[in-house]
Amino acid sequence: MEFIEYPDREMLALFLASKLAGQLSQHLRVSDGASLCVPGGTTPAPVFEMLSASELDWSRVTVMLNDERWVDGQNPRSNSRLLHQHLLRDKAQAARYLDLYTGDATPEEAVPALTEAVAPHLPITVLLLGMGNDMHTASLFPAASETVLALAPDAPPVMAIRSVKDEPRLTLTASALRGAIHTHLLITGADKREALERAQKLDPTEAPIREFLSDITVHWAE
Repeated sequence: MEFIEYPDREMLALFLASKLAGQLSQHLRVSDGASLCVPGGTTPAPVFEMLSASELDWSRVTVMLNDERWVDGQNPRSNSRLLHQHLLRDKAQAARYLDLYTGDATPEEAVPALTEAVAPHLPITVLLLGMGNDMHTASLFPAASETVLALAPDAPPVMAIRSVKDEPRLTLTASALRGAIHTHLLITGADKREALERAQKLDPTEAPIREFLSDITVHWAE
């Protein structure tokens, strides 16, 4: 694990956006396409806005979320809605977006088609993860029954998650996330740094982010 501390969040966003763009561009020089998998929430918004203006062949990049709540893209709680507002704009508007919300009645119904849709984009070229104070990442939550299954080496790449208080979700599993060529973690604030330090001493079932810490670059600012 490489840990990079920045003097402020603006510097973090600037450096990280440049790093992600550089890794995508480098991959596109030797491959027909690249995949970028990113978290929802508001923390990465400044990174996305800078990244969206990057000069690269976005038409050859497939963007997908780490996870999504089972709500349509107009819902205020939709990760996809935030992604369209902050990343899939400017030059990045040309990217192909693989939406995890399919409109099916339940996330379980969407799993077979999404598994087939995600497969051609594995391994993920560039993976950006987030982390909650509870050390969850994507929709892999501590002590949740589905997390044990989602962490298994033979887990399907996509799984429905229902052991949450709010809407059901759909998440990429460890088998899909772990194989990424480049993996980054974006966290801010003292609480998240402390949570990351705790996670390093715990089992992934207790701290799911622990599953991805062996080969990752952590970007942190107060």
